[in-house]
Amino acid sequence: SNRKTAIIVGVLFIIATVATLLSGLFFGSIYDPDYLTAVSANENQVLIAVLFMLTASASIVGIPIALFPILKKHNESLALGYVVTRIFEALFFVVSAIGLLVILSLSHEFVNAAAPVVSYFETSGALLLGVFDWSGILLDIPFALSAVMLNYVYYSSKLIPRWLSGWGFIGGALMLVGGVVGMFGVTEAIYLAALIGIQEMVLAGWLIIKGFNSSVISS
Repeated sequence: SNRKTAIIVGVLFIIATVATLLSGLFFGSIYDPDYLTAVSANENQVLIAVLFMLTASASIVGIPIALFPILKKHNESLALGYVVTRIFEALFFVVSAIGLLVILSLSHEFVNAAAPVVSYFETSGALLLGVFDWSGILLDIPFALSAVMLNYVYYSSKLIPRWLSGWGFIGGALMLVGGVVGMFGVTEAIYLAALIGIQEMVLAGWLIIKGFNSSVISS
């Protein structure tokens, strides 16, 4: 039922957000000045971070799949676009998770090597950290695009209150600006994610408690 779908989507939004935030608490060792040894010493924490990233990725894919039957009735093109952009976002999460695992393997090799060629490990590590960092930056763009598309459909269809979808549309647009600016090294752009981050949690709560506008669903 549509009510059940709303609850599932709300829960998935929460899982995706919480898993993303929690993952950041466990991979800090990759930014240690001596990360080639620190990552190996903190293997369990890195693996936990990977699990949270994969959990977030699965939740991110689940949201548009669950919503597609409802959204396509109001705008099939944007409903499909929402699925595609969220899949791209999830793929960047998977790339980040794989990057962490490869950095962990490199760290193990460095620690276990009898006479490690430091320059080789440092160069390899720097490249892997670059992949990890860039995947984290680039995922903001499909995420922001998905938020803009989703909330445009919400706003035009009135599936949820317009104050909430309007908030999400503006938040997504600001996030898109932040994602593009972030590519040029402006780290302060991360603050532009706050508006959509809060909106998604309010949206999740609304979907769980209230669900979609029943008059729109039944029409």
